[in-house]
Amino acid sequence: MSRAAKKTENLADRIYLQLKKDIFDFRLMPGDRFSENEIAERMGASRTPVREALFRLQRECYVDVLHRSGWQVKPFDFKYFEELYDVRTILECAAVRKLCEEHSDLSNLEELVALWCVPAEQHLDDGRVVSGMDEHFHEQLVAAAGNDEMARIHHDLTERLRIIRRLDFTKPTRVAATYHEHRAVLEAILHRRAEQAQRLLRTHIEESRNAVRKITVHMLHEANTRGERQAGENKEMTSAG
Repeated sequence: MSRAAKKTENLADRIYLQLKKDIFDFRLMPGDRFSENEIAERMGASRTPVREALFRLQRECYVDVLHRSGWQVKPFDFKYFEELYDVRTILECAAVRKLCEEHSDLSNLEELVALWCVPAEQHLDDGRVVSGMDEHFHEQLVAAAGNDEMARIHHDLTERLRIIRRLDFTKPTRVAATYHEHRAVLEAILHRRAEQAQRLLRTHIEESRNAVRKITVHMLHEANTRGERQAGENKEMTSAG
């Protein structure tokens, strides 16, 4: 790869990460429309790396390309995320049931036990770090069941849900609860108590889903309020000028 091509690739990565952060933090709101030129000007870049970044975000279902009218942040669809959570719950419960079978190999869970079955004083409190650990926990549970296709589908669900799932770890109480709930699930699996493990897992996912929904509604409201306030201030400045 030439030096120029490498530079474009690195710039596309930077733009991708910044746009994704803007979407996650609701600086780019669901439904917002924009052009490649607008992003290029804001990022101080040409349209080529901007386009690469946007197509990557499109593949991950964060934005849509609009015929002859630029791009749009995907409108927020609670029903869509609810359906993803339903599928995720089914997959994870199936994996747990398989893990609890008499002859299943539980050695792949040793890493998770070492991370989550620890004294409270060893719990991490950085929400961003715990969010990543939580994703790893659930993906490892499914992977440990030994069904590669199930693991692939679950990984895809994890990518799609990340935009809202991470919000669960902005509240200290939810970070603490995650340690407790993960430990309980692991202990039930290690004792091969399938029904108990599935019940605990379903409750854990449901608690997370409810918390995320409340936080998302609040953040969307706050972001809309800020946008309306800023629009009002801009209008006043224009009138004054």
